[in-house]
Amino acid sequence: MESKGDPTRMTRWLAAVIALVAILSLAAGCGEKKDVLEPKGSKDVDLMLDFFPNADHAGLYAAQAEGDFRDAGLKVKIRQPADPSTPLKQLAAGRVDLAISYEPEVLRARDKGLKVVAIGAIVNKPLTSIISLPKGKIRRPADLQGKKVGTAGIDYQTAYLGTILVEAGVNPNKVKQRNVGFNLNPALLTGKVDATLGGYWNYEGTELKLAGRKPRIIPVNRAGVPTYDELVLVANEDALDRDRDKIRAFIGALSRGTRTLRSSPDRAVEGLLQANPDLDAKLQRAALKVTLPLFFPPDHKPFGYQDPAAWEEFSGWMRDNHLLRKTQSAKGAFTNELLPGSGL
Repeated sequence: MESKGDPTRMTRWLAAVIALVAILSLAAGCGEKKDVLEPKGSKDVDLMLDFFPNADHAGLYAAQAEGDFRDAGLKVKIRQPADPSTPLKQLAAGRVDLAISYEPEVLRARDKGLKVVAIGAIVNKPLTSIISLPKGKIRRPADLQGKKVGTAGIDYQTAYLGTILVEAGVNPNKVKQRNVGFNLNPALLTGKVDATLGGYWNYEGTELKLAGRKPRIIPVNRAGVPTYDELVLVANEDALDRDRDKIRAFIGALSRGTRTLRSSPDRAVEGLLQANPDLDAKLQRAALKVTLPLFFPPDHKPFGYQDPAAWEEFSGWMRDNHLLRKTQSAKGAFTNELLPGSGL
């Protein structure tokens, strides 16, 4: 029998402790451990949305309602912009910590000298679409010839339309374009235009379906426009190092809130609806159902992943259409380094 001070027994005990520590360390490096970092320093996060709250933002509100931000040590304030053109300007000026915007807006803002960087995809495919009603007889882009198309007056929407028409063999001069602002569905329903380009297939398209109008929808990336991330989370370039832990913690919490949407959509969407009681609950639930797959990247990539090749192709398209004047590459406009499990 070994004595209490037996060296063999002590050696076995030490070996067991070392093995246990190794197992715990390995477990800590797997799965979701890397996205539960608690930030040092300030834990306040002021986030500005791109537009009014809607199903595209359901993951944010789920993370807020489910306590994911709180558990990550963050106090998050979600703000709505008075003007959709202001979030990136507010971010660049340091008035907010993070903002939701769009890939083309990020590229254009950087081209104008704003130090903003997309740090994760919120919706990883285009939502912008050509939307029409059956009476417009528009089943494919070629059917736009001789029609009136309403846009929100954004220059890259005009460029989308130009690319789509050229791809379809339609002379752009044979299509009338009309700026209807953000009243896209009203302009379509009242007959002011035959189709719109600027509405989202998951939102305006769903709204028309719920109204029994049987919309015909052609997403722009299925009609010749390169694919891009419709919604992205954006940070100030100067904050990437300064607030690195806080940003990591935010994205990790957002990923957990978004996964809750996938596992329990009926429960998780209540975060959005309770925080914004004026929203049409039926519309938001229906929009969330069709949008949910776009919150998650393909091929087992980390939550928020942005495809470098797609960013390069889309930025090239913007240059070719004179939407960018100084930018030669998408390099620096986005990063995947702050995503859960990345860049560690």
